[in-house]
Amino acid sequence: SYTIPGTGQSGCYDDSGRSVDCGSSRWPSQDAATAVNPPAYRDNGDGTVSDLVTGLMWTRDPGAKKSWAAAVAAAPNVRTGGYADWRLPTVTELYSLIDFDGVTGTSAASSTPYIDTGVFAFSYGNTAAGERFIDAQYWSATGYVSTTMNGEATAFGVNFADGRIKGYPRNRMNGFALYVRGATGYGSHRYADNGDGTVTDAATGRIWQKNDDGTGRNWREALTYCADLTLGGSGDWRLPNAKESQGIVDYTRSPGATGSPAADPVFGFTRIVNGRGETDYGYYWTSTTHRDGPAKGDVAVYVAFGRAMGYMPPGYTLMDVHGAGAQRSDPKSGDPADYPRGRGPQGDVIGIYNFVRCVR
Repeated sequence: SYTIPGTGQSGCYDDSGRSVDCGSSRWPSQDAATAVNPPAYRDNGDGTVSDLVTGLMWTRDPGAKKSWAAAVAAAPNVRTGGYADWRLPTVTELYSLIDFDGVTGTSAASSTPYIDTGVFAFSYGNTAAGERFIDAQYWSATGYVSTTMNGEATAFGVNFADGRIKGYPRNRMNGFALYVRGATGYGSHRYADNGDGTVTDAATGRIWQKNDDGTGRNWREALTYCADLTLGGSGDWRLPNAKESQGIVDYTRSPGATGSPAADPVFGFTRIVNGRGETDYGYYWTSTTHRDGPAKGDVAVYVAFGRAMGYMPPGYTLMDVHGAGAQRSDPKSGDPADYPRGRGPQGDVIGIYNFVRCVR
């Protein structure tokens, strides 16, 4: 068993990014309204940081950026704090550190990192060297079992400057690396199908809706659907937060490699056909607001259990740009047709009417 830390999000928001009462019946069961296990760290004074929720220990300073191969190779030689059992974290371990009280502005000065800078050293991208200020990607040890972009070998990472998981081309990019030590069970599961439309995970204490209902919903509709759901004899369902939803991703699976969503087969997923005509699986809303973009809160986090599609410039070719298991964000409401070439540097496909899987 292990404990999933909260996301750190402290406020509740409507679909325009305005603050709302976390007890609002119109915007029910948001992340901050149902928060448990708030993040808690201890700086040990020896270059290490202990996570008091997960029990994992981390190196405090990521040092200089390096290639993915160098980040993997360096782990056996790390001796921070006098320990010799450091490893490059899985993407789920690394994501346990994300703090969704972060803010993405238009510069480092107008932004707040998505990691606790009271205990972890952090720096934005070096704009003087031609980087974007949001180039603060951190490597994980988790490789993508398919490929992204134009057939590139890919490893997942977490960007603590803009609050996302993406698959990055591991042979032509540098990123930061934090190392972890401690129990290796974080992110493992012990699922049991309860035979009543629910699945229990004995590792986390969460009970999940087994199947989505095949309906795409905007964010407020997703919140309301879970708050109103009665299933398995219980009515205390809610939309999962970002860490809970990402936690059920199975990174050994993908549409391209296994012909399945990136999740355990105990769960049922609605099949879709993506814009390339491929059998695929959709994006799933979380209760976590992403304080990104001009309104700082009019988008919410989703997890891609199928390909994370984008219209890649300059030719705006539609492709899997970041991999099944990526975490990105969508406008909470609106019309997807308003984004014919997606949005953002990789033209992320905008869904808005995403799928829902509730938790209790």
